[in-house]
Amino acid sequence: MSGVVDLAAVKAAGEAKAKAEQARAEAARRGDSGAVPPSSLVIDADEAGFERDVLQRSAEVPVVIDFWAEWCEPCKQLSPILERFAREYNGRFVLAKIDVEANQLLMQQFGIQGIPAVFAVVAGQALPLFQGLAPEPQIRQTLDQLVQVAEQRFGLTGITVAPDTEDGEPQAAPAAPMGPHDAALEAAVDALDAGDLGGAVRAYQNVLADDPGNVEAKLGLAQAELLRRVQDMDASAVRKEAADKPNDARAQVAVADLDLVGGHVEDAFGRLVDTVGRTAGDDRDAARLHLLELFEVIGPDDPRVSAARTALARVLF
Repeated sequence: MSGVVDLAAVKAAGEAKAKAEQARAEAARRGDSGAVPPSSLVIDADEAGFERDVLQRSAEVPVVIDFWAEWCEPCKQLSPILERFAREYNGRFVLAKIDVEANQLLMQQFGIQGIPAVFAVVAGQALPLFQGLAPEPQIRQTLDQLVQVAEQRFGLTGITVAPDTEDGEPQAAPAAPMGPHDAALEAAVDALDAGDLGGAVRAYQNVLADDPGNVEAKLGLAQAELLRRVQDMDASAVRKEAADKPNDARAQVAVADLDLVGGHVEDAFGRLVDTVGRTAGDDRDAARLHLLELFEVIGPDDPRVSAARTALARVLF
């Protein structure tokens, strides 16, 4: 959230705040609530409509941008969380989803090196929020800071959302039938929400004890274990140790974890493939096995996993 701190120095803040207050006063004079349907809280944006859907909209509400791709497994985990938060915050921000495969120019303009990547645009000012996987408590804290600064510095109090009702009565979605492990999987998500990574790991392990082939639990466990490994790391110290000890598998594995959490998937995979190639014995096995674990985090269908498997085969055989 370093970018949000910098918003205090943006010269456009005063002007944006005045315009926002003027727009609200004009709407009140007309008796227009300006309420938007709940479906407007999450939108698909592209290069053609970026100015209208993101830049212009950011003059009245912060727009959070989720850069994603269909082949990106971490994106598939992050996007539903952001969508849920967009509905929960009820107009304090709008979520714009951008497929990087179809919008390469926007990806270049934002300087994105890996996905998922999350940015915000406030009063036309773009700022980075975070990149890669992040625990839900961290995401919530980031969003709280964003809406607070948007209101205090730019006067953007959000948009009014119309009730999702019919004939004045809230419409409840029909309850989906509960699966045999839904309660345990929900417990894992609740643990992640609370920042209890150890609890999340245990909950996913409980599911896998009964159902070893459960795909959701496998992916969730791999990601929770990764986040638990890096949460207390001193990134600078870890990277220095790896640079000083290129043949130390433990040091290389730690940096690979940091890279993956930061969204630098190819860097993480390449580092471990190189480590396998220049080490032997237990060190080689440790790097190889950890690389296979990271494949589980990303998912077998990701093309980067396929490429890394091919590279690993070359150094092994």
